[in-house]
Amino acid sequence: MLHDREPERKPGPSAPPPDLATIAREWGRIGCVGFGGPPAHIALLRQLCVERRGWLAGREFEDAIAACNLLPGPASTQLAIFSAWRLRGRAGALVGGACFILPGLILILALAALFLASSPPRWVKGAGAGAGAAVAVVALQAGSSLVPDSRRRARNHVRWLAYLAAGGAAAATLGSWLVLVLLGCGLVELATRRVDRLEGAAPLPLLAAGASGGLLGLVWVAFKVGALSYGGGFVIIPLMQGDAVHRYHWLTDGQFLNAVALGQVTPGPVVHTVAVVGYAAAGIGGGLLAALVAFSPSFLFVLLGAEHFDRLRRNESAKAFLNGAGPAAIGAILGTAIPLVRALSEGWQYAILAGAAVLLLALRRGVVLTLVLAGTAGVLIALAGATLPR
Repeated sequence: MLHDREPERKPGPSAPPPDLATIAREWGRIGCVGFGGPPAHIALLRQLCVERRGWLAGREFEDAIAACNLLPGPASTQLAIFSAWRLRGRAGALVGGACFILPGLILILALAALFLASSPPRWVKGAGAGAGAAVAVVALQAGSSLVPDSRRRARNHVRWLAYLAAGGAAAATLGSWLVLVLLGCGLVELATRRVDRLEGAAPLPLLAAGASGGLLGLVWVAFKVGALSYGGGFVIIPLMQGDAVHRYHWLTDGQFLNAVALGQVTPGPVVHTVAVVGYAAAGIGGGLLAALVAFSPSFLFVLLGAEHFDRLRRNESAKAFLNGAGPAAIGAILGTAIPLVRALSEGWQYAILAGAAVLLLALRRGVVLTLVLAGTAGVLIALAGATLPR
């Protein structure tokens, strides 16, 4: 538990690096109890590596957080992989990262099989419709929580606001092509800093890769989630929704809401949501493939570049790119609430949406609690005989 803290120990001979079995056990434990997204994961990793075991110095851990936040993809997953790499090299990174990811992945695939079954029980449909109704408010809460820090870091508040608006508009209208706006905002900010080498331009030729459907389309969607997303777990929603629902028709609007809710209530990375999309596209194999593609960039960033993380943290070009892409990603998180609300089809879902807004935005209750209560309300409403979304 987060509050059961032992006195902080300084790293040194009294705190030798752990063996691979210890890394597997401790990182697997965090993967099992890490409800609440990146803030909870970071707190649990810091408690383990810095405060309890003294494996890492506090300053080194904070620098790692800063470096991971400069990379695309799930930052807390990259931090878990990096921390294990720092202790046991590449073998530690592979073991620690896998043990951090697998518990939530197994659970969310099992839940996907339940919620996406051809004829799920009425109470399951109600739970999904209830939890899904609250997802738009969760997106608003996630995006708004990132605004103050992002605004303080902005060098030019006019450009920051423009990037925020561009991301919001793109999420509400462009959907799966949001990645163009994220990259574009980053490159614009780089250009305004008169950077000679536009390092963020390399991914652009890849944007035509997902033109066809099938497994190639699934790989492209998962790649965008893992390698081209900035700004936290919720930015993956607009990156996936357009393709998963409207382009390839793997999921209905209601099922996509279920997928997002499952990604929030299960432990581990929110990026696990992509496994539900993969399951809908091609069963268990599709779910595993989507997860493999989405998490592979995080492993590669650490395995190939961890030795340069300190230099990355100080790199002005990387920070400039993120100062453009980051606000656009926050705007995208806020903007995605619009298509999520449009996906609701029953009047009682709007009532749950309003209740979730009170819990999250006014009373400041937790995301997991809010979604569990919304799902429970959906079960009760379904059992009472209300009409359910198709």
